[in-house]
Amino acid sequence: MSTTQDGAHDASTPAAQHASKSAAAIDRARAQGRAALIGYLPAGYPSVEATIAAGIALAENGADLIEIGIPYSDPVMDGQVIQAATTEALANGFHVREVFDVVRGITSKTDAAVLVMTYWNPVVRMGVDEFSRRLADAGGAGLITPDLIPDEAAEWMAASDRYGLDRVFLVAPSSSPERMKRTVEASRGFVYAVSIMGVTGARTSVSSAAKDVVAAAYAAGAERVCVGLGVSNADQVREIAEYADGVIVGTALVAAIRDGGVDAVASLTKDLSTGLTKEEA
Repeated sequence: MSTTQDGAHDASTPAAQHASKSAAAIDRARAQGRAALIGYLPAGYPSVEATIAAGIALAENGADLIEIGIPYSDPVMDGQVIQAATTEALANGFHVREVFDVVRGITSKTDAAVLVMTYWNPVVRMGVDEFSRRLADAGGAGLITPDLIPDEAAEWMAASDRYGLDRVFLVAPSSSPERMKRTVEASRGFVYAVSIMGVTGARTSVSSAAKDVVAAAYAAGAERVCVGLGVSNADQVREIAEYADGVIVGTALVAAIRDGGVDAVASLTKDLSTGLTKEEA
């Protein structure tokens, strides 16, 4: 049994029969001759309602996929801007379960693929199956898991297959060929290529290592590779769009919502999207 008649997922469906929402969004952009734009927002910053509104604004102004980050008390790869935002969200009483409200609020109003980006501990605390079920029910596309490696992801692999969710693992300049291959094979939707060694944050230039990481991921069999960490303006988007399937922007959008609210997010997204079209060969 693959799907119910109304198209809803069936928990008994083999993973191969599930359509990847992330892949579909990236493929739609590719068919239009451009890279996909992926925007990151921390859940609950400055409020749950504002996150939903900003996510809708992202989708309406050129974002194809949206990452919703779960605030975490001890982030290992977030820079100062995102850390400050997540600290504020936690101080305001954000609970992990509210991420499903954010996802549902965005997916009910847009066609964007919405993924949750989270360190693994909050998922384990709720229960991997429970978290996965609730994410699927909210219309979520899957999870991006920065601190989870495929070797330790057996429970998540099973749950993501059960509920038809994408699993996005990260690769970096330091990934060995063996690690790259294993990560690519475990991922579904796309592979997240970290362009730099270090924490997130807007930078004046994109690391030259990004192109090499993307090439290595393709060589390992990846069908879709998206680049994140350090992208903050349309010129950087344009540079990455030449060789990657998607461009991930986080810190610049968080700074936008901090400084100018939802309108600033809409404006920046519209500007970033101007860099997505690939140059004619």
